[in-house]
Amino acid sequence: MKLRQLRRLPSYSARLLTLMSSIGLIACGSGTADLQAYVEDVKNRPGPPLDPLPVMQPFVVFEYSPEGLRDPFSVPKENAESESSGVRPDPDRRKELLESFPLDGLGMVGTLGEGEALVALVIDPDQVVHRVKVGNYLGQNEGRITAINENRIDLVELVPDGAGGWLERQASVSLEDEQ
Repeated sequence: MKLRQLRRLPSYSARLLTLMSSIGLIACGSGTADLQAYVEDVKNRPGPPLDPLPVMQPFVVFEYSPEGLRDPFSVPKENAESESSGVRPDPDRRKELLESFPLDGLGMVGTLGEGEALVALVIDPDQVVHRVKVGNYLGQNEGRITAINENRIDLVELVPDGAGGWLERQASVSLEDEQ
């Protein structure tokens, strides 16, 4: 008899649970009418006015007529002539250590010797002092030392001219004042 009562218990619980769920859903269904009315009201409202279309500017037609003009992808004739006779860096020359620093990062700290045997002392950004003489190179623009004085080093740099050639530019490194 106890076994029979246990079998009835789950079906009774299941029926009770179904009944309670149905009552809950019926109670919730009455509140959806207000929600549906609100959604319909929002859908029926007019939208905001659209911005006017921007005024289109008229397109200006440019006609390119290349007659009498040089080819923009070739070297100009006046520069081609100057390239063959102008100065240029020596690609086979071995770079010196002080050419890896910009010229404004180098400073002169003194000289050694006298007259033609004058040697300059140059300090690099790593605070290492180097000896240089006439003919050595400084800076990143192929700067060749042309003269060493008691208070400065004169040099000639090679800089690109923007048209495939090279220009010589005078530069100097002055003795740093001790403070």
